[in-house]
Amino acid sequence: MGGSAVPRERLDGRTPARITTAESAPYKEAILEVYGQEVVPPRTGKPGRRRKPYKVAPEGLRCATVHKTRKKGHVVSVATRVIFGAVAAVQAALANSTVSQVVNTALVEPHNGTDRDRNARKARKTSCFSKDWWIHRAVTFFTIDSDNFCWPVRTLRTEEGQEQTPAMTARLTDPVWSLAEWRKRPVVPFA
Repeated sequence: MGGSAVPRERLDGRTPARITTAESAPYKEAILEVYGQEVVPPRTGKPGRRRKPYKVAPEGLRCATVHKTRKKGHVVSVATRVIFGAVAAVQAALANSTVSQVVNTALVEPHNGTDRDRNARKARKTSCFSKDWWIHRAVTFFTIDSDNFCWPVRTLRTEEGQEQTPAMTARLTDPVWSLAEWRKRPVVPFA
């Protein structure tokens, strides 16, 4: 979201400590779809159609967005807004974070830019948009997985100066893989 939310299955049904997104209406809907609890309205006893079930945010879900105000194409101010949870709960989650003490999408934006660079189906204003969901999904897995295993990241170098990929930092592999090596190995999604 702003980056991607971790699917519920990968968290064993737990609610994430916090979610940070860019401000976009579809994110709120997607978060409720993945983490929300379904509420079935009781029958009222009155004539007419029964109300449809809907989802509400579970207790403990904390989500904040980054709202950017632009003038003439330039960002002039950045504000945060809490979408789910109390402001104090979001601030407490940020205080306990080992990654970031503020609401931002800075950690995921470089990844999103790389993903758009390597996957023309995600580039903005292009004729390469995806028409087939499964092809789109396959190319996404290819770009994400090859990025994690085959491309060393300058900021992840060891103290000795050895290049590392994100997969090496996460201790999923030891060497930097070539694309040929990566292509020969099966990709097993973590459940």
